[in-house]
Amino acid sequence: MATMAVGLMSGTSGDGVDAALLDTDGENKIGFLGGLTLPYESELRWRLLEVSQHDVPLMEVLRVEKEVSEHHVEAVRQLLAENPKAAKKVELIGFHGHTVRHSASDGITMQIGNPWILSRDLGLPVVSDFRRCDIAGGGQGAPLVGMFHRALFSKEPRPTVVLNLGGVANVTWLGEREEIIAGDTGPGCGLIDEWAQTMADLPHDRDGHLALAGNVDWETVEAALSTPFFDLPLPKSADRFDFDHVDVSALSVEDGAATLCAVTAEAVFRAVKKLPAMPQRTWVTGGGVHHPVLMGMLGERLGEIQNVTKFGLNPDTLEAECFAWLAVRHRRKLPLTIPETTGCQQPLSGGITVQFG
Repeated sequence: MATMAVGLMSGTSGDGVDAALLDTDGENKIGFLGGLTLPYESELRWRLLEVSQHDVPLMEVLRVEKEVSEHHVEAVRQLLAENPKAAKKVELIGFHGHTVRHSASDGITMQIGNPWILSRDLGLPVVSDFRRCDIAGGGQGAPLVGMFHRALFSKEPRPTVVLNLGGVANVTWLGEREEIIAGDTGPGCGLIDEWAQTMADLPHDRDGHLALAGNVDWETVEAALSTPFFDLPLPKSADRFDFDHVDVSALSVEDGAATLCAVTAEAVFRAVKKLPAMPQRTWVTGGGVHHPVLMGMLGERLGEIQNVTKFGLNPDTLEAECFAWLAVRHRRKLPLTIPETTGCQQPLSGGITVQFG
């Protein structure tokens, strides 16, 4: 039985809220009905990033959480206004919130966002707190998109890899015998975005102008990938800010951008190379699909790569779609994580449902 659900994601880049409308049974029936991104205003974005990186006063964390929650409400309202017929059938919201801390090695993860505000203002049940059950069950708490990727690409020739290039990069490897292995590979676009913002006063290097004009410093790449995280097998997870040791400060703006692209691409390649077999094709989603230099470097290493738009999917809202799908799975008491995707000890159906009133 399919359910109409809204999924919400606030990625570690802090750009804004992605919202998606899905008609799904939480298994292989997945119908995408619409999506949008509602950017954060500049002041809220920088306050959110400050909360994510530093030990700020608790009152400020709570103020930011309230404002972020209200921003999510507005994103849902705009999405439903754009899809009035489907809006009447929505039964459920999957609300990831915004990750402000994630350290799997310490058994710690924290997403801010008040589901009660969403439920009150939108009049719908809200599923949230997706990660902590997995952490409690011995898992890494991330990535949560692995099983969604398997459902989406169930008919693709195997082995196939689905690569998500958000602030952190993660892969889902799908084998010929229905095997699945997932995990974070290292930095995604987080370091490149931060470099463009700091050094060129640009929100990101999305079109690749900076990196296209630069050259890779391979000594810096090797130094960046010499830390223990990159030697760990999948499944594994990381926070966007776990890679602050990557230092391109001695390079020009352009060379720094090119070098950070190479760090991301090489980390993905080294992780994939350790998997049971190299993929026939790699499908790429997330903001990184818009960066031509990064995509070119990945193609050199992995062979055939394709933007998920070629599969009829939207790379900018796919992760939000995932949380609609996970919310429906939670309602049906189906596993959200399994040992092969997060390292948890057994299949787990995490999440908490709240209903205001």
